[in-house]
Amino acid sequence: MEIIFRSRISVLFMGLILAILIYVSISFLKTKTHKETYTVSSVLLFIVLLFGGMRYVISGEKLYLKMWFISVGSRNIVDIVSVDRSYNLISSPANSLKRLRICSKNSSILISPVREKEFIETLKAINPDIEVHIPEKTGIWRIWDWDI
Repeated sequence: MEIIFRSRISVLFMGLILAILIYVSISFLKTKTHKETYTVSSVLLFIVLLFGGMRYVISGEKLYLKMWFISVGSRNIVDIVSVDRSYNLISSPANSLKRLRICSKNSSILISPVREKEFIETLKAINPDIEVHIPEKTGIWRIWDWDI
């Protein structure tokens, strides 16, 4: 049985990338260099496809990281030691800066599933020894938990 979790998409993160690309495109249009405009448009299309295609698939005792239909990595769930919150800017298969850091015995990875709680419960159902260090924020302090 496969359980699929799509990646969270940060509006702030996506807006920043789009603003930079639109600024560059406008400057290229002003200089009437259409070749560069086509290049920037192609990069923009690639980024949109990249943002829309990230998935995390749990199948058996494996966690697969997939971009559309291509597997870009996997982790054994039984090797996962802990899961905690991270806002690290390091490049990772995550479309948001609100991420989960999954630490295995010999590596770690940053991901950003949309349904975090359900994702963690699914991991813990397979490996109950996983330590979860994600604080439950309520009240005014919940503002730190918004998606960036």
